Amino acid sequence: MTAVPPNSLDDRLHVLRTRWGFYVSEGRFEQFIEFAVAVNSLAEHLNRMRLPGLVRICEGLEGVVLARLGSESSHPLTEQDISILQRQLDALLGAVATAKPHVPEPNRRHDESATGAPTDVDWIKPRSVWLFSPTEHGDMADALCKQLRYFGFQVLDMAWGDALPTEDMPLAVLFIPADLETSASDFDFIAQVRAACPASQLLYLGAQSAIEPIVALMRAGIDVAIPADEQTAMVLDRILDLVQNLEQEKHRVLVVEDSRVAGALIQRTLAQHGIDSLVIRDPGTLIEALETYRPDLVLMDMYMPRFNGVEATRVLRQMSAYSTVPIVYLSGATDVGMQVEALRLGGDQFLTKPFNPVLLAAVVKTKIQRFRETQRSTRLDGLTGLLNHTAAKARLNALLTQTENSEQPLLTVAMIDIDHFKSINDTYGHPVGDQVIRSLAWLLKGRLRSGDLIGRYGGEEFLIALPGVCPEQAKTVIDRIRSDFSALPHAHPGGTLHATFSAGMASYPLFDSAASLTESADHALLHAKRMGRNRVETAHGHHHLSLASSSRN
Repeated sequence: MTAVPPNSLDDRLHVLRTRWGFYVSEGRFEQFIEFAVAVNSLAEHLNRMRLPGLVRICEGLEGVVLARLGSESSHPLTEQDISILQRQLDALLGAVATAKPHVPEPNRRHDESATGAPTDVDWIKPRSVWLFSPTEHGDMADALCKQLRYFGFQVLDMAWGDALPTEDMPLAVLFIPADLETSASDFDFIAQVRAACPASQLLYLGAQSAIEPIVALMRAGIDVAIPADEQTAMVLDRILDLVQNLEQEKHRVLVVEDSRVAGALIQRTLAQHGIDSLVIRDPGTLIEALETYRPDLVLMDMYMPRFNGVEATRVLRQMSAYSTVPIVYLSGATDVGMQVEALRLGGDQFLTKPFNPVLLAAVVKTKIQRFRETQRSTRLDGLTGLLNHTAAKARLNALLTQTENSEQPLLTVAMIDIDHFKSINDTYGHPVGDQVIRSLAWLLKGRLRSGDLIGRYGGEEFLIALPGVCPEQAKTVIDRIRSDFSALPHAHPGGTLHATFSAGMASYPLFDSAASLTESADHALLHAKRMGRNRVETAHGHHHLSLASSSRN
């Protein structure tokens, strides 16, 4: 069986069915391992797609599979166990079929590759939200519906217990309870919605800040329980986050293993989970491999020629570039003293040979995700979740390099600044000012593409970059966002306020460096401020605008 990883959800489902069919027909232990790997890979893919209901069903199947993994002597499974697994698998496949939105047939003339095979396209995220609320909270429901619609969602507002719509499943379902005490009938209704909407995110607004009631809600099918005092901010943040694609950069693992057979087996296992790997047999080339391959994790044999894994780790932890890279050890020995010493010196985990392939892949992915999460936290702005100043500049440089080498060398950069922001802070207070900044961040995330750059450049200023978009198209998009933002109500203790922003644009190839793009967009922004604010202006050529020093507020 090849180690080429599946790309789309349909690919993974095909692999899952195929491997289960092989095991049912022949009953060999290695085939059951392949099936277990396929289940684990599907669960992780569903999690990346942010389909929590399907993740729960898939993890249930995975638990049953791993409980029956055992050893070679325990296979083939009994007919009863196969029947149990078949029912679990059928339930998962049925839930996927129910949840999968209708996607029109692609135009084969344009969507097929040169080989004639259709291009794989994963699910298209729906933009609809269901809201269940009692009549006594009608004002709250109306305000939430209004805000969600401003951010481009279709909202269906219903009462608790209403018949569920038969249309395509929503991206999210929101529940507003009548009071803090959730009744048995409420739990039953949540479970009914959960069963009908396996791919949707279920959010409960107004949860008690205690473990027991939140656990009870989760058992009924709720994914996120939101305290009453955080509702608006968290709801918008969670739902907008659902339509953003996670980074799909492939995981990279450097395998330090002197055994050719063990190295090949590890590489094959990782490949089946979509993890790229490089195997080196000589530990003396470790530093060189790290510099050129730039892995997310090092999977290291404990006992190697010339020096052991502990000594290699001590060297790496003294080098700033590799002081935080996760290191997982593989060892056929169970020397507890050696394991403790290795962990004390900076190792992250031990796995014993022969390794369980599902466990190996799970450990590797978990360590890499936490490593990347730590790295990501240094790149994101704490208030908005957008790229911070430094990360936004780095991303712009990368986009410009991609643009220069693309078949469509177009890139439009815009600088956006909230008008009269100092007055908002002075009049309504900094918490309200923060909410205005967050609202603009949410609006940008909701209206722009996942591949566009959106960064908080500093204070109330944002940097965006739209690859493959000409200035005319970019101005239409940004001006529509400007108009929508000016109509968006921002709540404060005395009622609501409205804010506006000004924007300046510059485009490649008219400006051919990241510095000239941001500088020219900044000049155009200042011009927009001087022209009266709440407008979008474009920088033209090298005829820089003659602007005196000016306040942006």
